[in-house]
Amino acid sequence: MARHGGSSCRQGTRRRPTFEGNARDSHCGGQGQGPVDGLGPGQKSHLVSSSWRPRADGDHRRTAAPGRGILIGHEFMGEIAEVGSEVTHRSVGERVVVPSFISCGACWYCHHDLPSLCDTSNPNAALQQPILGYPTGGIYGYTHPFGGYQGSHAELVRVPFGDVNCFPVPENVTDEQALFLSDAVPTGLMGAEFCDISPGDTVAVWGSGGVGLMAGHAAHLLGAERVIMIDRRPERLALAHKQFGAETIDYTAVDSVLDTLRDRTGGRGPDACVDAVGMEGHGTGVQHLYDRTKQALRLHTDRATALREAILACRKGGTVAVLGIYGVTDKFPMGVLTNKGLTIRTSQQQGQRYVPRMLDYVQQGDLDPSYLITHDMPLDEAVHGYEIFKHKRDGCIRAVFRP
Repeated sequence: MARHGGSSCRQGTRRRPTFEGNARDSHCGGQGQGPVDGLGPGQKSHLVSSSWRPRADGDHRRTAAPGRGILIGHEFMGEIAEVGSEVTHRSVGERVVVPSFISCGACWYCHHDLPSLCDTSNPNAALQQPILGYPTGGIYGYTHPFGGYQGSHAELVRVPFGDVNCFPVPENVTDEQALFLSDAVPTGLMGAEFCDISPGDTVAVWGSGGVGLMAGHAAHLLGAERVIMIDRRPERLALAHKQFGAETIDYTAVDSVLDTLRDRTGGRGPDACVDAVGMEGHGTGVQHLYDRTKQALRLHTDRATALREAILACRKGGTVAVLGIYGVTDKFPMGVLTNKGLTIRTSQQQGQRYVPRMLDYVQQGDLDPSYLITHDMPLDEAVHGYEIFKHKRDGCIRAVFRP
């Protein structure tokens, strides 16, 4: 990682789980970072236990993709193999989970519990500023504008600002339970909190991948009376019903998701809607064909199917939480938001805020995220893991890679 302050350590190669990856290399070189060997005084250890592609359940290669020389993977946990000289609270041999976004712990945003917006952790912030206005923090295994950090599909992962970004895993929490606290679990909890759930509320969630399932499960934990999951994969919908009693809609089996939700909510609509799909959402009908055609012709980059549907389906005065990842959205129904008085809330995940709380949920037996794991394989089979995930083969939701 770039040696720009904070402490770092390196996590070792004990065979702990690492999440879905496409990496063919086991080194950590690349733009924006030095090689794995030789930690700076402010750098933390490397952990490899789970990593995940962008949160949208889409084709990673057709949308935002890591730049040349970047090793992918950003959802992981593992054992600390080495610590930098400025690391004071973490030690070699500790089992830790690491949020996907990197926090310095000292800037204004980190002090306000917005670590993904860190002002310090992105060494390539100048590349983002023309696009976003103000740059975000860095993230593992993504693109150069997000810091160019090497990802977790490797035997070692360098973690900067180690005291801030490595969270110890209690002995009674397994690797598999801790793994998704790196990204999917805190993202889901954040989305559920965005919904401001009150007793009796109905929450509808588009997408039953890892993040969608965690958002639905968190909504249930936060007191939603009904959680309705919307997807086209029967095995995922069945899992949501089994794990937290969700109602389900297979959107390929109904004429209209909007009409179905209207019927199930007495004509009012869900109190809150969560988009856990993002830019690669699938749909049906003329609007879906329109989206696909424009994307194929490169006239826009996103298919906002789930987001548009969530906005239209939400009751008047309700809340739409956007967890799916978007680039440049075409045909965004701003007028619907205004006329219906909707609140829209969105963010990249703020893992450092949520990991301790989610560890409590796991320890108390309220949540066991390991049910997301459908495939377990060695890291050198990562390419195969990505292929089965991309094509949703064999019921794949999450594949764990072990280095």
